[in-house]
Amino acid sequence: MKDRTLGFLGAGNMAGALIKGLLHAKVSPPTKIVVSDVKGARLDEMGKTHGIRTTLDNHLLVRECDVLVIAVKPQVVDKVLAEIGAEVKPGQLVISVAAGVPIAAIEARLPVGSKVVRAMPNTPATALAGATAISGGEHANAADMAVARALFEAVGRVVILDESLLDAVTGLSGSGPAYVMLIIEALADGGVKVGLHRDVALLLAAQTVYGSAKLLLDTGEHPGRLKDMVTSPGGTAIVGLHTLESGALRKTLIDAVEAATNRSATLGAEMSAKMRKP
Repeated sequence: MKDRTLGFLGAGNMAGALIKGLLHAKVSPPTKIVVSDVKGARLDEMGKTHGIRTTLDNHLLVRECDVLVIAVKPQVVDKVLAEIGAEVKPGQLVISVAAGVPIAAIEARLPVGSKVVRAMPNTPATALAGATAISGGEHANAADMAVARALFEAVGRVVILDESLLDAVTGLSGSGPAYVMLIIEALADGGVKVGLHRDVALLLAAQTVYGSAKLLLDTGEHPGRLKDMVTSPGGTAIVGLHTLESGALRKTLIDAVEAATNRSATLGAEMSAKMRKP
């Protein structure tokens, strides 16, 4: 990985998170990272912060990198690839973090035989605590998947899945931070209702969610078992759980994941149809 030049097409939050993670984990040196964007001020900021190379020229970026990371918004992927897609070289690895853009749609704008890996990271990657699913295209081999895995492990945990499951990943971990933020906000509101100061309630709610997730990941225990450890006979937790079940929290969260998954599939089909047009 350290001998490859990484080119980030787009200097948004996700690109910034990945670069921060790569440098923090010493996966790649600053001299091997190049970023392009239309916003000169953002490039200046990233260059000064990380000591990386920057450019306003997408064509130069493609020529210089071994791994091209497409980190622009999904709405502009088609436009950007129409501009530089034909310049992708044989053997060059293309990794896309553009949500909802299928591999086939990306390949339609690249030379035949191009190696593509699609990734679905989430926003906690900016705190080096992301969850990312990656899927390889027809021409991506094991070595390419290893490169992609190393890239995203620098900002969190990674799973390798078939592309058909990436819409489900979008509905769960991609959109999931929004669900969790709503839960944290609601828990804090509950704390305020029973007398806690807003700042204290928010801190306790956020730390409780963080600590509970870390406990599950560290122990590998089933969440039901960890739940039971907190739930004493006739105690406070079982009363709270009964209230949550009465409010159909479990069903509502399942429905949210399903609805978001279906929406992701719809958006992906629309994007694929658009990018397949000559």
